Amino acid sequence: MSQSDQFSGRVGLIFASIGAAIGTGNIWRFPRMVGANEGGTFLIPWLFFLFAWSIPLVIAEFALGKRSRTGTIGTFRIFAGKNFAWMGLWTAWISTAIGFYYAVVAGWCLKYFQLGVTNGLIGEGVDTQLVWNEFLQSPENVILFQFLVIAITLLAIWKGAKAIEKVNVVLMISLFILLFMSLGLSLWMDMADGSLDGFLFMFTVKWSSLSDPAIWINGLSQSAWSCSAGMGMAITYSVYMRKDEDTTLNAFTMGLANNSISIIAGLTVLSAIFAVSENPLDTVTGGSSAITFLALPEVFAQAPGGATGAWIMMSGFFLALSFAALTSMISTVELCVRNFVDHGYEREKSVLLTSIAILIFGLPSAVVWISIAPDGTAFPQFLEVQDHIWGYGLMFSGLFIAFTIWKYGYQKWRHQVAEGEAPPGLQGYFGIGVSAFRDDFINTGDNDIWIGRWWDILMYLAFPFLFSVLIISYFGDMIANTPNVWDPSNPNGITIILLFWGIVAIGFIAFNRKLVQRPLFRNVPEGADVDISMLPGGKDELIVEVGEYPPGWEHLAKRHSKLVELEPLHIDLNSD
Repeated sequence: MSQSDQFSGRVGLIFASIGAAIGTGNIWRFPRMVGANEGGTFLIPWLFFLFAWSIPLVIAEFALGKRSRTGTIGTFRIFAGKNFAWMGLWTAWISTAIGFYYAVVAGWCLKYFQLGVTNGLIGEGVDTQLVWNEFLQSPENVILFQFLVIAITLLAIWKGAKAIEKVNVVLMISLFILLFMSLGLSLWMDMADGSLDGFLFMFTVKWSSLSDPAIWINGLSQSAWSCSAGMGMAITYSVYMRKDEDTTLNAFTMGLANNSISIIAGLTVLSAIFAVSENPLDTVTGGSSAITFLALPEVFAQAPGGATGAWIMMSGFFLALSFAALTSMISTVELCVRNFVDHGYEREKSVLLTSIAILIFGLPSAVVWISIAPDGTAFPQFLEVQDHIWGYGLMFSGLFIAFTIWKYGYQKWRHQVAEGEAPPGLQGYFGIGVSAFRDDFINTGDNDIWIGRWWDILMYLAFPFLFSVLIISYFGDMIANTPNVWDPSNPNGITIILLFWGIVAIGFIAFNRKLVQRPLFRNVPEGADVDISMLPGGKDELIVEVGEYPPGWEHLAKRHSKLVELEPLHIDLNSD
């Protein structure tokens, strides 16, 4: 706690942010969405919502974290006030809860990389369904690979920003190389008959289908979840920004890189499937597990070059998938750890406890309620229920971010009205309040890209509208297609979602008073201008910079000083 922790430069921040955004959804969900939504037609709403939803939210997150210099809890405490720190806790919990079962999914990816390397997915007599079923119904194997994922994640974030930076750079560069290699082999397969069916399907637009609302809703949902916008990941990594970092350019880079990876992965999967499958659309839309762990091994086994080509395709693709999963796990765990460190806890202990919690609370998703679907495929029902409950809870994190921006603008306008510096009424609010956050925290002079009024329109009008569309479409689809949708015992119903959401929200609101009684340590780089005096948290005596300690918490200073002094003492003794 004696000094701030930060990335060495822009490259580290960009790679870490891209790693947070890119996950398994880019590689296995995106091709499925393209296949189910008229191919290239889907790309238009998907790209539209990248600029209408994802990038604006990421810009907001970077701006919030760069000024607060804390994780999600501290950011809401500083920008929205003490009473709203629970919103940051909600964001941290949702991301961590997703990490419980995401570690299991990442373990599946590692297992299939191992199977690819050892030729366990190719050869005569290999039944991909049997391989999948035996693995999923083997608790010790599933837990082993879940543990490996958590162990790798723990090592990656143990020493803070510099370690996170180095790991993400290596993983992301490797991911790009592996995906391009897999893409080349897939296009080779697709060109074998001279048709390039998969490529053409990927980029052919059926303009008449753009009138279908479902395609736009699916494009919005894919953009909302694949870019990690509103999840608090960008807030977390912006804590490690250099003092003069360009938040806007980084947000655009992160969003465009995320979508580029999706395009490459989509082309890889679709080209390969169209090359060998008699019914490619049935194959690609057969569900996430079906396409990734059942269909793709059968497709990759037919790669050009015989056994060698199949081995390269299989191992390369699943290694890329594992890297994507690991970078997402790193950001998920770091988000939780950052909040502990912000409140004075030692980093190493926070990493260890978070990792243990993710392992323990992820065990049910690994081994409980493994069902058999009508087609004979093993199905992780408990994991799906967890995703059902917590996946859509992420939307509220984005809503909380928007609320914080709205609140700041309103309060600044009211203050200026009271001081006689701004006119009252809607005209004054639209002139001062709406643009306040953008003027004060985005267009600060550090950014190469100047953000105009369009951002205000998106955050104040488009975002609440799109949020409502997602919620209504999600619950509307459940009501229309789920039997006994209101039955509390139905794991796929609405009541269980509202119950878990309500319990968590009420619990966090009740815990809020105790939460803000601990000091908050801001990770401020030397020379950075991060004044918070005009923010609600600026008057909180318990909010200090790293290296400072508020009255009554001097014992933390003694504890941290002992840890810092250990290494210099060891060096001095050796030098003697």
